[in-house]
Amino acid sequence: MSALEQAIAASFAAREPERPALSPLRALGRRQLSGIEVFAQSVATTAPAASMVILPITMLTNETMLGGLLTVFAATIVVSLIAFCVSQFTRRFSSSGGLYSFAVKGSGSRGALTVGIAMLCKYCASGALTLYFGGQAVRTVLRETGIPTGGVVGAVVIHAVIALGILGCLVRGVRFAAAAILVVELCSLVFITALLLLPESQPVTVEPSGAPNGLLLVALGAMFALAGFESATFFGPEAKRPLVTVTRTVLLTPMICGALFTFAAWAAWSGRGGVLIGAYQHGSSTGIDVWLVVALNLGLSCSWLASAMASSNAASRLLYTMGIERVVPDRFARVHQTFRTPYVALCVVLGGLVVVSSTFVVFSSSAVLDDTRLLARAALIVGYAVVAIAAVVFLRRIGELTATVVLAGVLACTAGCAVLANLVVTVGLAQNVTMLIMLGVLALSGFCWRVYLHVHRPAALAAVGVFDSAESRDVLPGAAAYGENSRGAVAVVKSPWTDAR
Repeated sequence: MSALEQAIAASFAAREPERPALSPLRALGRRQLSGIEVFAQSVATTAPAASMVILPITMLTNETMLGGLLTVFAATIVVSLIAFCVSQFTRRFSSSGGLYSFAVKGSGSRGALTVGIAMLCKYCASGALTLYFGGQAVRTVLRETGIPTGGVVGAVVIHAVIALGILGCLVRGVRFAAAAILVVELCSLVFITALLLLPESQPVTVEPSGAPNGLLLVALGAMFALAGFESATFFGPEAKRPLVTVTRTVLLTPMICGALFTFAAWAAWSGRGGVLIGAYQHGSSTGIDVWLVVALNLGLSCSWLASAMASSNAASRLLYTMGIERVVPDRFARVHQTFRTPYVALCVVLGGLVVVSSTFVVFSSSAVLDDTRLLARAALIVGYAVVAIAAVVFLRRIGELTATVVLAGVLACTAGCAVLANLVVTVGLAQNVTMLIMLGVLALSGFCWRVYLHVHRPAALAAVGVFDSAESRDVLPGAAAYGENSRGAVAVVKSPWTDAR
């Protein structure tokens, strides 16, 4: 008999379970996002339009032109290697926990909790920073058009209104948010690229920072700008073809964004972008047309706010997954009945972003912004390094390890650890003890959280690692056997045809 004939014969004698097998992540709405919508989420997190402005300014400020260009190119290679390691998981699994859930497969619950905290720090810090800078760009637009912004109170109100708008888009539905993100980011990218192609019409005046570790700052900026490619992994269960579309997005996003950032670095090195940088730093005070300053800040605000939206989206999925596992309170796993979005997690995340971004406005201190940036970048490197090694360990355990994966994992982890060690020595020990303390807390957080769960919630610790799984309606009757998983739920278990009958 052919395989189809066996399946048909087995379907007549199949005994279906009293309870159907359901995916633990089905509440979000399975199989609804197209590849373009998943790609939009991933690209928007990196805020490519805004990063194409910030990276050249970082190079000019630290007086690292050719070195900065090469550093941006090297960062693209390193992040692409990390993406290749992440793709080893996305080819095999789908989870709304993203890297947090993947790390379980190679690093156990301790490594997963460390990655989870690192990713929460990264996305929340990134969301707060982009919300702050997006709000500042909106204020610039209002000032240039003659509308008063009302000082500190007005700035806080602007951030709160923007956050409410973002929350409305995200609660409305992931497809609506993805479409809005894609349109906004594409318009911003086209405008910024056109400005970078303009020849220098006036000298670029950027005050040097005098920092001795300029290349390190450019490297951190480039890696952080490329970070976000992994946000597509949080939407695997909601994608139509998760193992295909998420993998393609993870691999293509750092390459495309890296090419854009390398182009921006080349434009700065070759003397282009004077109009762009002058309009961003000095506004219309240098004689640049007001309409150009307004258009630039509109484009930047759209890019930053799209990134804040995408970061909030990813963080909410991570909290939702932890809520299902009861690693955090299960109220984070509540989903809107109509729109099927984790509205509790979204409200908490956006509320936190408003508080942090308003803190930036109230204190208006560069030190607070710098500490938040450094924490986000350090957390990012920690998460990427753990996942890169977890990919090697996981493939070795299942007998599918290749030399290419080993090379990518070792190079990515080594590069990340080298940048992190350089950051600790040159910035932490010499200049910023606060950052050193934050890094210590981050390094111990996974271990401490695991100890707490082991004592107070051992069942939650055993449940870490929730993945999308096949449902009864996904398989032919008689094509699979049913059993209970570790959480006591009915699950599909593949079995030979003879057993199925």
